[in-house]
Amino acid sequence: MADNTNFEAAAYTAGGTQRDAVALPATVFDGTVNMPVMHQAVKAFMANQRQGNAATKIRKYVVGGNQKPWKQKGTGRARQGSTRAPQWVGGGTVFGPIPRSYAEYVPKQVRALARKSAFNARARENAIMVIDQFNFDAPKTSRMQALISRLDLDGRKVLILTDGSKTNVHLSGRNLPTVHVMPYGDVSTYHILWSDVVLIESSAIGHSLSPVAEQEPTARPKAAKKATKPGKQSKASRAEESEDDEEETTTAKRGAKKASTHKTAAKKAPAKKSAAKKAAAKKSASKAPTAKKAAAKKKSGSKKKEK
Repeated sequence: MADNTNFEAAAYTAGGTQRDAVALPATVFDGTVNMPVMHQAVKAFMANQRQGNAATKIRKYVVGGNQKPWKQKGTGRARQGSTRAPQWVGGGTVFGPIPRSYAEYVPKQVRALARKSAFNARARENAIMVIDQFNFDAPKTSRMQALISRLDLDGRKVLILTDGSKTNVHLSGRNLPTVHVMPYGDVSTYHILWSDVVLIESSAIGHSLSPVAEQEPTARPKAAKKATKPGKQSKASRAEESEDDEEETTTAKRGAKKASTHKTAAKKAPAKKSAAKKAAAKKSASKAPTAKKAAAKKKSGSKKKEK
């Protein structure tokens, strides 16, 4: 698949300040995307990473088993010649792996075509950015992370291609798990297809961009908090709700206690009144017979006088 199109890439400074777009060289970025060739190159690259150290022992390399376990005839069992035969536990392995090379050779022209196809595939996705110059005086991971964050590439796989070997740039990105730094001339099809975004130094593709004054990054507005679903509430909201429920329950308990005390006091008041009434009735009852006795005594005394 080839389309004669002119690709342009967004350009930035090493600090993340945006510049005018840069035209990508037509010798590489001509729209060619050859999928079978890219597959062959990636498969060969991954195969060449294998060490091929897997090894097993056949029966002659296993220690022991020199003596015949039992005599040939007369035991009723199957004849055996060694305890290191493949059918025995602890015996040798038949047709097991042995150390070998998994290397695959891909012709130079095929590798170049695959590399060009990978670059064009990323250019079609607008996933190529140009950096004017990587001039790091000393290794600084925070500076590399600031560039990645300003370009809004956090969490994406970033491949940085420098013009030649630059140790400070390599050391600055070595500790970032999603950033890989390497020279432009050493890049392979696998590395280009591994990445989500490719940052290329301008001098590596034949451009010499004049320096531009760095601009301070503008503060991004904070994203509004998403409304939580009724089934999915945050821990803080759950804790607040539980605290509110506890307060409500405590206040309800206190109100119930007060009501119960009022009821008991109200019950005790009529009981006291009834006790006072009973005591008054007893006193009156006790006074009544004494009054009757006194009246009877007076009558008897008057009768005696009359006689």
